[in-house]
Amino acid sequence: MCKGVRLSILASGNTDQAVKQTTEHLQQVTHSVLNVQSILVFVLSITVALVVGRLAATLLRRLVAQIGARADKSENLGTVNRLRRYETFIVLSIAVIRTMLLIFAVYFWWLYSHPSGQPTAIIGASALAALLVSGALSPALRDLAAGSYMMAEQWYGVGDYIKVEPFGDMQGVVERVTLRSTRIRGLNGEIIWVNNQNIQGVRLTPRGIRTLALEMFVDDEAAGEKLINMTNRRLPTGPLLMVSPLQITSSEKVGDNLWHITALGDTGPGREWLIEQSAVDLIKSLDEKSRKPVIAHGPLARFADSEAERRFRRTVSNARKKPKPKRRPGVKKPSTKKKR
Repeated sequence: MCKGVRLSILASGNTDQAVKQTTEHLQQVTHSVLNVQSILVFVLSITVALVVGRLAATLLRRLVAQIGARADKSENLGTVNRLRRYETFIVLSIAVIRTMLLIFAVYFWWLYSHPSGQPTAIIGASALAALLVSGALSPALRDLAAGSYMMAEQWYGVGDYIKVEPFGDMQGVVERVTLRSTRIRGLNGEIIWVNNQNIQGVRLTPRGIRTLALEMFVDDEAAGEKLINMTNRRLPTGPLLMVSPLQITSSEKVGDNLWHITALGDTGPGREWLIEQSAVDLIKSLDEKSRKPVIAHGPLARFADSEAERRFRRTVSNARKKPKPKRRPGVKKPSTKKKR
């Protein structure tokens, strides 16, 4: 009984001593931090970090502009994609450099203000600072975590056309990417900022354009090709309109006086109606006004992507395969050898 009482007294004494030591350390830290010299060093350190970060950002943004100009001049798609990745990484490095400079400034201020600080005091103050910072900056920390995951997995980069989920109308060209946010320019010129933690999914348009195909069956091959050429002269062209005119990729005879014509065209994102509606209506109208209509069926518009067609063709091919019949136990496989 006496032994248990002694242990409890010793435990309470140790607890009181630990609390007393922690209180003294915190008082020392507070006294060393909340003084004029410490505050001036802190403000000066943060100011220098911000100025150096701004200068580094200016230089890196000039480098980004040069890389973007090279990407715009290049005709090789592989080179363009590689330069875009460089551009994205450099833009991300701007945010990383600024963050590291601020961390170094705080670290320098702490060492200057506490040249002989005890390890326990540093640990206690660091824990307290971590709790305060995590509580005040939790939204920003969530943005940084989400941005880090997306950039590590390369969801998108500068110059890509994306559609952000779950916001159906938030779409455009990525102008700037940081670990905290993404800036998008919409088709109508609006600038959209979105926090990375709010991005649940991204729809990426390959090469930044939409490729559509027109399928139609005609009685006269030459007249059908002429309809396509006449339609091209009546469709508006431009980076946000018809990026490239309709081009006939195949013309196959499928019956007596019946040809299947396929034409591909590229539009800007959100301008698919130029082929789905305008081109279809123009072809029908031009055919009706001709002396001898030639359209037997169509035209029909559909999306066309060579990579998607290749992958779906493989999926459909595998789905059509039939499983091998299972052998029943005890039943021998019939021999295919011929008897002599």
